[in-house]
Amino acid sequence: MPLVMTDAVVLHAFDYLESSRIIRLATRDAGLQSVLARGARSSSRRFGLGLDLFASGVAQIQLRPGRELQQLDGFDLTSSRDPIARDLERFAAASALAELALRFADGDEPGDLYATLIAALDAVAAAPGDRARDVGLAAAWHLVAGFGFAPVLTRCCRCELLLADEDTATFSHGAGGCACRACAPLLPRGRPLPPEARAALRAWTTGTVGTDWPVIETAMRRAHLRLLREFLEQHLNDGRPLRAFETWERGLGTLGAAIG
Repeated sequence: MPLVMTDAVVLHAFDYLESSRIIRLATRDAGLQSVLARGARSSSRRFGLGLDLFASGVAQIQLRPGRELQQLDGFDLTSSRDPIARDLERFAAASALAELALRFADGDEPGDLYATLIAALDAVAAAPGDRARDVGLAAAWHLVAGFGFAPVLTRCCRCELLLADEDTATFSHGAGGCACRACAPLLPRGRPLPPEARAALRAWTTGTVGTDWPVIETAMRRAHLRLLREFLEQHLNDGRPLRAFETWERGLGTLGAAIG
């Protein structure tokens, strides 16, 4: 049973028996892992405060191939991301990101996707409370792109005609992105996507997390989040509800006009 030491972040945790916890980790070198932290509730010697939600650290895992539940021997905390727990907007956004990673990331996929997730959580933790929704939405699209499902935004997804930046394009969820005027009637029903909304999606799905992300006007937040939900339902839906995402979306209240 090899001992693996790897950077990791806590995405989900629940109590197990009287003294232990089961933790869902995203790791840099071993993908997603479910681990048993024996005695985590009764002693802080091996785990300290490192097993709180969204905390990062170096995990020591007894990794046995083929097992669904591995053993966690230790967790050395490197970042607690306390600001997430202190603000409901940040917590809702981070919970939605964690849910997306747990549901749709390849369980064995290390490296780049882990780095994207860490950068996304860091961006949410650093966001002012009134910007947490915007940053979370941008980070969610960036994570979807990391899964390999970025929508087509600069060319028609059917004929590959280059779309002018100033044009409103039809966003077809079923076709995987934007369509030109000639192709839009031939594709599954879509939504008109104004040029500023398309520019925001381009910024969120490419480049570096948090770099030059546009500020979303309040009236457009709900429309952008609805667009993301519909895209997830079309391309990544496995039949189970996204409860954290639904809670996050409902938290937007009555804000805003729709795209289209």
